[in-house]
Order: sequence, then structure tokens, then C-alpha cells
Amino acid sequence: MCLVLKKDLGQLANVVAATPLPSPAACSSLPIIAAMAGKESDPSLGFLTRKETEVKLPRPTRVKNKTPAPIQITAEQILREARERQEAEIRPPKQKITDSTELGDYRLRKRKEFEDLIRRVRWNIGVWIKYANWEESQKDFARARSVWERALEVDYRNHTLWLKYAEVEMKNKFINHARNVWDRAVTLLPRVDQLWYKYIHMEEMLGNVAGARQIFERWMQWMPDQQGWLSYIKFELRYNEIERARAIFERFVQCHPRVGAWIRFSKFEMKNGEVARARNCYERAVEKLADDEEAELLFVAFAEFEERCKETERARCIYKFALDHIPKGRAEDLYRKFVAFEKQYEETVGNKERIREVYERAIANVPPAAEKRYWQRYIYLWINYALYEELDAEDMERTREVYRECLKLIPHVNFSFAKIWLLAAQFEIRQKNLKAARQILGNAIGKAPKDKIFKKYIEIELQLGNIDRCRKLYEKYLEWAPENCYAWSKYAELERSLSETERARAIFELAIAQPALDMPELLWKAYIDFEISEGEYDRTRQLYERLLDRTKDLKVWISYAKFEASIAMQEEDKGVDMAQEIDSLSLHEQKKQCLQCARSVFEKAVNYFRTSAPDLKEERAMLLEEWHEMEKSFGSIGDESLVNKKLPKKLKKKRPIVTEDGPAGFEEYYDYVFPEETQAPTLKILEAAYKWKRQKVGLEDDDS
Repeated sequence: MCLVLKKDLGQLANVVAATPLPSPAACSSLPIIAAMAGKESDPSLGFLTRKETEVKLPRPTRVKNKTPAPIQITAEQILREARERQEAEIRPPKQKITDSTELGDYRLRKRKEFEDLIRRVRWNIGVWIKYANWEESQKDFARARSVWERALEVDYRNHTLWLKYAEVEMKNKFINHARNVWDRAVTLLPRVDQLWYKYIHMEEMLGNVAGARQIFERWMQWMPDQQGWLSYIKFELRYNEIERARAIFERFVQCHPRVGAWIRFSKFEMKNGEVARARNCYERAVEKLADDEEAELLFVAFAEFEERCKETERARCIYKFALDHIPKGRAEDLYRKFVAFEKQYEETVGNKERIREVYERAIANVPPAAEKRYWQRYIYLWINYALYEELDAEDMERTREVYRECLKLIPHVNFSFAKIWLLAAQFEIRQKNLKAARQILGNAIGKAPKDKIFKKYIEIELQLGNIDRCRKLYEKYLEWAPENCYAWSKYAELERSLSETERARAIFELAIAQPALDMPELLWKAYIDFEISEGEYDRTRQLYERLLDRTKDLKVWISYAKFEASIAMQEEDKGVDMAQEIDSLSLHEQKKQCLQCARSVFEKAVNYFRTSAPDLKEERAMLLEEWHEMEKSFGSIGDESLVNKKLPKKLKKKRPIVTEDGPAGFEEYYDYVFPEETQAPTLKILEAAYKWKRQKVGLEDDDS
């Protein structure tokens, strides 16, 4: 080492000797240069200036052509290509330790590295934590504890150290050591709530409820914030200790005499059904905090409590007392609540004339335009007025008059409200005046027919057992809305419930013959289910064929095939008697026959999608999957090989996305390749090869 140092010093001397001395003029400018260097230099940079240490970035290139590229690349494609081209991460080789000697050398080397690092950066807590975690990974817990203790000597106020130290002890199931750490932590740092929470949580998880309660008591002696007290209360409530929780609430409101604390105490008592105790809490809070800045919240909560207890007069007195004691500048919300309260309970005072006067003044404000959006809220004034007259005032003539005037006022030519018509009719039914109710509903159908009115009117007549009136109402309903599939289905359902099978079938035939229907699929399904329930399988097949003449939807084909397959199951459920009625065939033969019928339906559907709708590949694949499931469900009778040779291959492909602005990248989609599509290219190649061979043979014959 000495030889190397002498050699370096010799080289430095040669460099200094070869360097020319500065001229006098240059020497005179040295102080200026030194001053400039002093301005730019930084002690942390040594003899370098800031300019010399700056990172020089390349100049940004100007974009010459700003027109969009012909092929746009999406962000997803860029990320995918970047992931595909990403090179494998270079990791250091793993060191394999084969015996105890190598393990001891490795541990000695790592400990020396950690100790050297600690000597350099003693105050860096992260280094201490890594050192302790490494010792823990080596299962040397005594050394790990030593490292943690040394770290705490450096900075015992860092609560993170205590948390991690205790968590290590808990993780390795050293419970008493963890208790010791937590106990020291909360003793030294009693104002750190997290330490208390973790300590209590550990004891509760261990089932040491008494120990957790003792820790809470130690914590409460330090008078923590509200959340600490509430945690203690929730802890006691988890173990159904209501009296203990009540005692803690008493200490809580003494420690934090605030409005929020008293409101929580009262709600706690109310939740446990102690109404008197809850009222006592509110009264004590008013005595102590009537002049507090948050007194408004207390009075509002107190009044709402009395309102929930049906004590209207008490709530009114509280509102008035609060408005007298709280300055107007702080009582805006209180006054608004009081006004809403008075509006809500004004009718309970009992002054009928005054209430009627208010209602009359309210309904006198008729909306300015004959548009329904202006009338939607206004109409509820009439409804409330009528309900008040019927339920509170018990004046039935006035109620009838209110409904009558309301129905006169509404411009039924422009719009109407089914709710008013129905309420008026139901009122007459409650008065056992059936004739007046029918007259009201008849006028509703004549002036402003609606679905709700027809349904309710039919329901009333059906409950009374007037079938002829129900039929007339359904006829009126269908004259008004012939496209309403719900009405057709319900009409047919009514006739079927009366065992009028031919009437129900005639109604269904009229329904499907309509030129326009709002939900034709539901109507056809109802008709098909009707015929199946009647056991008319031939009629059901005819219905399916008629439906397929109108639409070739995939759901129709699948439903048709499932119907054919389900006949055998239905016959098996019905038993031998039904089997004897149909050609006296055995159930096994019937199953075969039904399976063959279902196969024929599936084959027709597959041929249709292959020839007439070749673009609907996904629907064709779904159809084959259903066929495959059906063959499997028949067990030994089914033949899955019939379908397996027709199943397609599912391929993942890409296609360009074209927007109004041009190409916008590519998207992935799934395509289905069926067996006949894979065979066609092969046949074309063989045909071309055969043709080429014939031509070649013909040329050789000409040459000969």
C-alpha cells in the first residue's frame, strides 16, 4: 500500500512540474475567479460547480408532420407489445448454503454489514427494523430482541418501533413478551391511542376480557378523546354489559361535557328501550348546556325525541323554549324545524274550520298551464284534503264533494290521474255504495282510460264474482289497447280458470292474429304453455311451426326441441296409465320417439342456420351446445357422437376498428369454424392438384 501511495504522489508531482505558472495578469484575476467559483460552488459538490453537475437533456425534436397516421395504435396494443418484448428480470444468483459452517459465515457477514451500517446511520430507524427482521428470519429471537431494545434506546418516542416490536412478538406467539412490550409502550407514550388500541385488541383476541377491561380503565385515567370512550362503550356492549356501558357513559359526559356526548348518551338509552332515562339525559343536558354554542343541536334532538315518543305537546314546548333562549342568528335551523313540525301536526289541534280554510286556500292555487308536470304535486293537496275529511273530520259528504270537485277540475282531455279515480271509487266501496263506485270507474274508462283503472275495476268485479262484467271490461280493455299482450293473456287465463277451454283458445287465436303487439313473445309463450297444460301436444307442435313461420329466433328452436324432449319426462311422471293411452308403448320406446322428434327439430334448426343464416355462427354454436346437453341428459339412449362431429372450433381473431375518422386500431373477437368450412379448402386443393395432373398427362401424350 505504501508503494502505491508513493507512486501516486510521484505522478502528482510530475503533473504539477509540467503545469506552467500563471502570468502576473492571470494572478491578478485569481480573486475574481475565486469569488465566482464561491458563488457557483456547493460544499456538497466538492470542487465542482452547479453548472458542471447539471443533467443535460437532449433537445426536443420538432414534429414536422402532424397529420394522423393511417393505422392508429391503441394504448392497449402498446402495453401488450411492451409486455411481450420485455426481457426477463436480471436477478442475482441464489446462494446455496450446504453446511453449518457456511451458514455461520453468512450470518457473521450479514451481522457485520448491519453493525457497520448502524454505526454510520445510527438515527435511521429503518435500518434497525431491517436488522431486527433479519434476525427474526434466522429464528434467533434473543438477538432480535436485543436489536429492538437497542433501537428503543436510540428513539423510544417513535411509536412505530413499539408497534413493530410487539407485532413480532405476537406473530411468533410470545404472548408474555408482547404484553411486556405493550405495557412499557403505553406507560412511556400514554397519549398515542394506537398503542392502547393494539394492546386491547390483542387481549380481546386471546379471550382475556377482564385484562382488556383493565387496560381500558388505565387508558381512561388519561382522559382520552371521545373516540377512546366510545370504543370502551362498544367493547362492553359486545359482551352485553349494559350497566357497565351506562356507567362509562356517565363518566364520558363528565369528561367531555359537550352536546354530542349527551345526545349519544340519550340515543343509547333510547336504543335499549329506556325512554325515561333518555328523557332524563336530555333534561340534564339542557340544564348544563342551555347557553352552549351547540345548544341548537341539543334542542332539535330533544324535540325529535319527544316527537318519536308521540309527545307532540312536549316537542312544541321544547321548540318554543329553545326559540326564546337561543339568539336569532344561531336559530335558523331550529326555526325551520319548528315550522315543519307545526305544518305536520297542525291538524292534530282540532280546529276543523281553520284546517279546511287552509286547504281551500291551497287548492285555490290552480296550476297556470294544462300540463301534467305542473299538476303532479298540486293533485296531492286534493288527496290530503279528502283523506283529512274522511279519516279525521269523519265527514263523508264533504269527502265525496272533494273528490267530485277534483275530478271536475282536472282537464281529462289533456291528461288525467288514475290515482284520483281509484281513490274516489275505493271511498265509495268503503261506504258500501257499489253503484257509485261503478259509476266513477265507468266514467274513468269513458273519459280517461288507463291500464291501472281497467285492472282495478276487473279485480273488484272478480272479487264480487261478476264474471260477465269482467268479460265486458276485458272487451273494453282490448278495444282500447288491442296491442296489450298482458290484457289478452289475463283474459284467456280468466276463461281457463272457469274451465272454458275453447273460449281461452279463441282468445289466444284472436291475440296472435293482431297486426301489432307490444310483447308478442310473452303471448306466444302463454299460448304454448296453455296447450301443454291441456295435454294437447299436437296443437303445441302446430303452434311452434306457426311461430317458426314468423320468426326463426334461436330461442324458439331451442324451446321447440326442449318441448319434444320433455314429453317423455312428463309421460314418465304421469305413470303407466298415461302410457297405456298413447299407443300402449313402453316408456322406453316413448323416450326414443321423443328423442327422435327433438333431434329432427335440432337438425332443422342447424340446417337453417347453415344455409339461410350463415353469418349467425354464434347462435349456431349455442344451438349445438343445447343439442349436446340434451343427448347427455337422455343417458344411454342419447348419442353424443351425432353432435360432436358438428361442433365448431372456437378461434380468437383480430379485426380492424373503423370509425368516422378512419381506422382506429384492432379489436379481438371469437370466431367459430365448423367442420364443413375446414373440409372445403382441402377439397379445392385436391381438385386443383387432380386437374394439374390431368393436364400434365395430356401434354405427355401429345409429345409421344
